[in-house]
Amino acid sequence: MRLRAFLGDHIVSILLYAAAFGITLFFLSLFRVHTIILSAITLVAVLFGVMILCYEYQRRRRYYRQLFATLDQLDQKYLVHELVRTPSFLDGRLLHQVLYETDKAMNEHIRTYQETMDAFKEYIELWVHEVKLPIAAGQLILHNNPSAVNKKLREQFQRVEDDVEQVLYYTRSENSEKDYLIKRCSLDELVQNVIRRNKDALLYGGVAIDFTVSHAMVYTDSKWLEFIINQIMSNAIKYCTKGKGHIRIEVTQDAQRCVLTITDNGIGIPASEVPRVFEKSFTGSNGRSIRSSTGMGLYLCDQLCRKLGHSIALRSREQEGTQVSITFYEEDYYRVLRKEGEEDVHE
Repeated sequence: MRLRAFLGDHIVSILLYAAAFGITLFFLSLFRVHTIILSAITLVAVLFGVMILCYEYQRRRRYYRQLFATLDQLDQKYLVHELVRTPSFLDGRLLHQVLYETDKAMNEHIRTYQETMDAFKEYIELWVHEVKLPIAAGQLILHNNPSAVNKKLREQFQRVEDDVEQVLYYTRSENSEKDYLIKRCSLDELVQNVIRRNKDALLYGGVAIDFTVSHAMVYTDSKWLEFIINQIMSNAIKYCTKGKGHIRIEVTQDAQRCVLTITDNGIGIPASEVPRVFEKSFTGSNGRSIRSSTGMGLYLCDQLCRKLGHSIALRSREQEGTQVSITFYEEDYYRVLRKEGEEDVHE
């Protein structure tokens, strides 16, 4: 708080004080009060006024300095009123009360919004489960009645199922930490589950799979990691040339880390678009051309990998193929647990 600003804010009070004192001196002079006495009264009045101004200025300066220092250090700035003491001067107390009421109203609004979102998410999850039942029934019927037409229908059913599942996982992804079950998992088993799940798409698309069992074990959540691998696999199948596709899945590991790499020989991604592939809703020219991309798959993969403590990277060359790598570090298990513990403390 600058002194000039403080004086400017109190200029009316200072002028009124000076005017009142001048009138007092005028009346005292009418009664022929000695000049020395008038000078002494003037000196005392000026010193008294200056002392009051200095006292009020210091009180406000200390409070606002503490207020702004605390504000600068906070990420959640709406909590500032809880960390700054209530000031002793009236305008400061009014400001503190305004901050309190604002924070209270915002918390109530957030709570209402959160309750609405929770109810919406519950509805979405229920809707997804209800939709998946007829999809599974339809796929079973088509599987038992193979034909050229049914083959196309099965492809569309699989696409609908993948999109529905993506909706479910996106709904859960914001609070995925509460749904974690971190344990030591077989990477081979998760990859094989994804391959089995996509066997029809691989068969119909004429895509060959090259996967060597590695016996690698990683700390992760199997459900979420399987979803991530499935998204990558679905993209690889989708963008491979029909009848000529080839997907290679390999695992490399050392003492510090384990890397799962999925490489395809599909149409690839233009170099200018590679830096943006993990952005939300980014479809790119390939996604727009086939009209079946939501731009959410790789975004979810990136977000979930971050929350699980893994890292994901993508390299691609147009007309040559794409390679996606997920890296698991040995300390991931402990890092995720620490992150969850810190969040519980903040809550």
